[in-house]
Amino acid sequence: MKIKRALVSVTDKTGVVEFADFLAKSGAEIFSTGGTLKALQSGGVKAKSISEVTNFPEILDGRVKTLHPAIFAGILAKRNVKDHTDQLEKLRLSTFDMVVVNLYRFEETVASGADLEEIVENIDIGGPSLIRAAAKNYEGCAVVVDPSQYAEVKSEITRYGEIGGHLLARLAAAAFEKVALYDAAISNFFTDKFGSGGSLSDSLLFAGRKTMDMRYGENPHQSAGFYGDFGKYFEKIHGKELSYNNLVDIDAAQRLLQEFSEPAAIIVKHTNPCGAAVAADIQEAYTRALKADLKSAFGGIVALNGKIEPAFAERLNEIFLEVIIAPGFSDGALEILRKKKDRRLVVSRSPLPGGVQMRSSCGGVLAQTADDVVVNESALRVVTNRKPSDEELADMKFAYAVCKHVKSNAIVFAKDRTTLGSGAGQMSRVDSVKLARMKAADAGLSLGESVAASDAFFPFSDSVEEIAKAGATAIIQPGGSVRDTDSVEAANRLNISMVFTGLRHFKH
Repeated sequence: MKIKRALVSVTDKTGVVEFADFLAKSGAEIFSTGGTLKALQSGGVKAKSISEVTNFPEILDGRVKTLHPAIFAGILAKRNVKDHTDQLEKLRLSTFDMVVVNLYRFEETVASGADLEEIVENIDIGGPSLIRAAAKNYEGCAVVVDPSQYAEVKSEITRYGEIGGHLLARLAAAAFEKVALYDAAISNFFTDKFGSGGSLSDSLLFAGRKTMDMRYGENPHQSAGFYGDFGKYFEKIHGKELSYNNLVDIDAAQRLLQEFSEPAAIIVKHTNPCGAAVAADIQEAYTRALKADLKSAFGGIVALNGKIEPAFAERLNEIFLEVIIAPGFSDGALEILRKKKDRRLVVSRSPLPGGVQMRSSCGGVLAQTADDVVVNESALRVVTNRKPSDEELADMKFAYAVCKHVKSNAIVFAKDRTTLGSGAGQMSRVDSVKLARMKAADAGLSLGESVAASDAFFPFSDSVEEIAKAGATAIIQPGGSVRDTDSVEAANRLNISMVFTGLRHFKH
């Protein structure tokens, strides 16, 4: 299809003067609007105002420019349908062979913190309409929605003198995708601001641009990509490209780290925290977290909430770590850590959001609000004769925060706000207790006078008995089992303090 008439109206003017000039020199008549028209004419492009087609001025501060039958008829008319061409001839209208349009910067305006009035003004109306019309009639009207497409279109016209059907179809697909992303961003903004009141909406709209190609997914035979804005929350400053598994682990580590305001260190392996601690400084926290499970930490992901200095960097270099995440690295620390070329260094920029969590299931998508509820200390209920000490209570709250991020069934032993052993993903809760005990023993750590946290209630008293056998003196759990009385009686008999939270933290 040859390009004889083109409508050019863009917000992002990158390369548009050169592209329009190319079209004009290739024989196309260029029509434009507002700021784009000024830019083209200033750049020496022979462009005409769209008002010459509509015989109507731009009105309402530019809100109405292209919304006119003379424009849309010229885009939508089927070139091979005689009735359509006869109508155009009768009305003295001409077809458009190309629409070059990109949209108002809605998402960027939202991200800038602009007020609602400015955000609303950046909802494009005419642009999406033009794009949809051209994409619908893609066999008769090429649609170009991004400056990145200019080079390919120019190459095609230069080589063949026209645009072929395959490229026309691909441009239409990209156009529909662009509008879908745009509409989803607007819908999600309005739903978040005015919509569902905390409950999930009747419709689920996810719109994400692929911003990273993964080498593969969880395994080499699986394709994978990342859709979203990784750079808003993190920046990789050194090392190999991030893998699918790296991103999953980074998310898991950072979300647990965000539970704590004190200096903290989290070590994650396959999304489960194998070590976690808070201390007076992050180096001490890391030393404690590492001691909890040195074997599992090898090849793990470390997340820290303090800047890394050279002395700490030397410490981190002592074992192989896949990824180190921190809010900052001093120049001296970077010099040390960059000696290991493959290891990834990641700067954490801002906290990860809660919002809606999604996963594919049963041919569809499951969605839920994030498990970001914090246990209210006033809601804690001591259900045993023995009350916990202040130190035990502090450790219990710490252990419960960690347990929330361990795959169910989950058990975490802790002391001095440091994990000592974790049991994750077992089919039986008592097996999770046994696994946590085994991990502590393997690390040479005593569970004497520790506390234990469980992500859900104990269905039987055997887990309480196993925890007591390990040497723990206090247990924190949601409660809610029909056999709660059995667990409480076992705790009383074993002189263990038990606290109910009323809040379950399953993580499947």
